[in-house]
Amino acid sequence: MIHSLFLINHSGDIFLEKHWKSVVSRSVCDYFFEAKEKAVDPENVAPVLQTPHHYLISIYRGKLFFLSVVQNEVPPLFVIEFLHRVADTIQDYFGDCSEAAINDNVVTVYELLEEMLDNGFPLATESNVLKEMIRPPTILRSVVNTLTGGSNVGETLPTGQLSNIPWRRSGVKYTNNEAYFDVVEEIDAILDKSGTTVCAEIQGVIEACVRLSGMPDLTLSFMNPRILDDVSFHPCVRFKRWESERVLSFIPPDGNFILMNYHVSSQNLVAIPVYVKQNINFFETGPCGRLDITIGPKQTMGKTVEDLKVTICMPKSVLSANLTATQGNYTYDLATKVLVWDIGKLNPQKLPNLRGTLTTQSGVPKPEDNPSIQIGLKIQQLAISGLKVNRLDMYGEKYKPFKGVKYLTKAGKFQVRT
Repeated sequence: MIHSLFLINHSGDIFLEKHWKSVVSRSVCDYFFEAKEKAVDPENVAPVLQTPHHYLISIYRGKLFFLSVVQNEVPPLFVIEFLHRVADTIQDYFGDCSEAAINDNVVTVYELLEEMLDNGFPLATESNVLKEMIRPPTILRSVVNTLTGGSNVGETLPTGQLSNIPWRRSGVKYTNNEAYFDVVEEIDAILDKSGTTVCAEIQGVIEACVRLSGMPDLTLSFMNPRILDDVSFHPCVRFKRWESERVLSFIPPDGNFILMNYHVSSQNLVAIPVYVKQNINFFETGPCGRLDITIGPKQTMGKTVEDLKVTICMPKSVLSANLTATQGNYTYDLATKVLVWDIGKLNPQKLPNLRGTLTTQSGVPKPEDNPSIQIGLKIQQLAISGLKVNRLDMYGEKYKPFKGVKYLTKAGKFQVRT
């Protein structure tokens, strides 16, 4: 299925390559580099590219491109999911999915890729199973391996690899048994100049950290599961039980994993947490313009909006910005023409305001379009869709675990048109 994998940094250099079936020349990446040059942002590069003899399927994670080369037609989402698993595994092993972390642990990365893919087909992609086969690097282990000539590769096959529950190893024991779940939601929205919602949707994920002894069987139920339009699960979830009862029944992997992803696209269910009153004008006469932005809470369910940030990509003719912020700080980068207003925590009693003048290049016509405003924010202990966990039950073991659920809402691609 997958012939080769190339890791490409932000500047376009290939710093790692791995081939499974046959060696594919680096020149195949030229098609990808052409698409990258045409794209305005790295995120806008098409994930699937067709070449005369190959398909190039890529993802962008942590300022790195993971580019796979495929010769036959395969489901693109299958390859994209595997590439995300590779990035998640690197993050889990080394704490950071970056070029520096990969170069510092290049031997372990090659060992992981060798186990994760067998002759081009995914084999072992669960983090806890991989950690039994290839132990995560530590300073002590590196010193011992250097002195003894040993390696991080285990001598025995993981116990779970041969069972019908390959995602969980057997004989797990913990002094403190605990199961924690994080419900994280991202709002993608476009608002027009009057504040009306043009389109809005929510991308959600439930991240789990489960450290339970033995072989527990968990059941997680929601108060309002019908709001979920589109869901995808970890392989441990029994899908028929979800279809019939709308509950998650599963034997969990050991450690951290993503239990499910979901999508809420019904626009009347998507609450917009903040409103933006804005006025950006460029005058026909005189090299200047005016900017006035005020942000306030809208549908926050009584929760506080944190890490509020406003980003505006100004037209190229804007030379400088002379502004006054009632809260937070603003910066204007002359090279990139990006204005960033870092507000922080939103105070409902005193709404933050940014106003002032914009100096434009003389002799240049007025910009045809006003710039759009990008909003970044976080709201702790709130799932903006209204999704709530009802209860978590455990079967198969007699102890009582510690249980907890946290909610977080943050802005994804949140745009206000001016």
